[in-house]
Amino acid sequence: MKKTASHFFGLISLFLCILTLAITFTINFTPLYAFDVTYFTIPESLGFRKETIMNNYSILLDYLNKPWVSELVMPDFPSSEDGLFHFYEVKRLFLLNYSVAFLSTIGTFFYLRYIKRTEQTWKLVRPFQWGMIMPFVVLVIVALNFDALFIAFHELFFNNDAWLFNPSTDPIILALPEAFFMHCFILVFSLIELAMVIGYFTTKRLAFKKR
Repeated sequence: MKKTASHFFGLISLFLCILTLAITFTINFTPLYAFDVTYFTIPESLGFRKETIMNNYSILLDYLNKPWVSELVMPDFPSSEDGLFHFYEVKRLFLLNYSVAFLSTIGTFFYLRYIKRTEQTWKLVRPFQWGMIMPFVVLVIVALNFDALFIAFHELFFNNDAWLFNPSTDPIILALPEAFFMHCFILVFSLIELAMVIGYFTTKRLAFKKR
């Protein structure tokens, strides 16, 4: 019973580690946003140089990423009270993600070490195999109806409508098109799918060698 519980919580730690690290990479992968700024001709539509937009985006990321940055002041994009409150809520989610990533990485390290030491690598083959399905399903949903997924995501994590930005009071939303967030979703779940595939073939190979 104890071994079953350890394996169960070990798997949870492993999958949380993969999820949060994929999110961490994506939210800090500024080349994705830089590409979208050009691809969606945002400088032309806003009347700002790309460097100006990237500078404001960098300030936004600093606020969202760093607990000691308590104020968000983007020099070229004024913000309403509701807009600032929404970014404050996003900041809390960022910090929660980092906390879970830190704890789950530690848990995963000890779990994988235990699995290797006790020669139970075979126990990971099936979870990774099933784990490959979830990212694929999400990517199909993104392709078919991202709008519904985007709304469902905000309804799940926010209990208010502050995320419905008004461009006249929060023009930063014009620099953050919905398609950019779609690309972020695609990158996150593509990374998760990649991790699952690598995990599956790696554990299968190691388990096969033990037999």
